[in-house]
Amino acid sequence: MNQLKLLLLPLLTAATLYASSTSCSNIYFGNIAPDFINTKLTAKTKELCYQQFAVMHSGVSRTPLWSAEHLTKEKLSQKAKRDNAFHAEEKLSSDDRAELNDYAHSGYDRGHMAPSADFTDPQSNHECFTLANMVPQDHNNNTGIWSSIEGATRYLTQQKGEIYIITGPIFEGSNIKRMNGRVFVPTKLFKAIYIPSSNQAAAYLTENASGNDYKVISIAELEKLIGINLFPKMSQDVKNHVATLPVPKPYHGGSSKNETNTQSEKPQSQGNGFFDKLERKIHNYNKGY
Repeated sequence: MNQLKLLLLPLLTAATLYASSTSCSNIYFGNIAPDFINTKLTAKTKELCYQQFAVMHSGVSRTPLWSAEHLTKEKLSQKAKRDNAFHAEEKLSSDDRAELNDYAHSGYDRGHMAPSADFTDPQSNHECFTLANMVPQDHNNNTGIWSSIEGATRYLTQQKGEIYIITGPIFEGSNIKRMNGRVFVPTKLFKAIYIPSSNQAAAYLTENASGNDYKVISIAELEKLIGINLFPKMSQDVKNHVATLPVPKPYHGGSSKNETNTQSEKPQSQGNGFFDKLERKIHNYNKGY
């Protein structure tokens, strides 16, 4: 129970930030990693640097607390073959990491935080299949609205040239589920985005559940929710303002309550759309069963 409390609602009144030094270059905005507002989240954490993304891993939840990317139009100019080699992270101790057996017959997908379709070179595509980059994710969420959010984020990158992304789980409440008694199951998922060309930012937020509902919220609101200062170099004015993000098109019917928000840009239906559809089909064959 003590471990569980480490990842529940943050202490929002904490006065001191725990600065996360980073060894991962060219990933974070301003080359500065997020800070922990809720210092209890720092227990058993370890930074993992990969070729094109970075992870702050928690040995308590056995999931990432975040996965970060600096995504550019150039990086999306080609598509690598999807690796599909899900694997435990050898850089982590066996006690702190998730194993493939944890996901077997669990009913949850191995949900990427930094998604496979963002990585065009074979090494990076292989690296993103580490379980250190995964959370237990509702299958319909993974292949539905979350896949749509990932596609909308790539579309935004194509339009703006580059964006900084931080993606992660949220654990709320006092009865967090544990997959196989070990891996914490998120209640929500977020994808925070900073657009350098317009100096604007916002975040997608979804429940880790079936359905097409999502929210677009400010970085400031998200940071209060998760207890992490995601973009330490970002001004408070930018954090308070909600940038316009592309509307993620639902793929399983129905409509999102938030589609009527002022989200004027639409994901493109050609080009990368083919690969997004292909990835969704592949997802259907890669559940964590």
